[in-house]
Amino acid sequence: MFERLYSTSESTKVNFVGFVSENARYDFGIVYTNQFFGKPLVICMQTGRSSLMCAEDAQNLDVLKRKFAISTEDEARELAVFLESQLPHTDHAMTQY
Repeated sequence: MFERLYSTSESTKVNFVGFVSENARYDFGIVYTNQFFGKPLVICMQTGRSSLMCAEDAQNLDVLKRKFAISTEDEARELAVFLESQLPHTDHAMTQY
């Protein structure tokens, strides 16, 4: 038995982006939604890892390394620069669930 917390359907914008840097190749799906306080769902298409993120979250290299299984600071910096250009800024200091 379970208690339903919510059930919402909406049309969303999804941006699929692939790019290569000096250190790695990246393939992401970014789902822009009205849910989750305006934070898009960022999905790594290579690993299946995902996280709700805004531009401010992308600035935290330790979070990027942990959420997307990135091993080096250089790769995390490259990804941070890219994500900051793709994700909205929010005024919410929400901790990820």
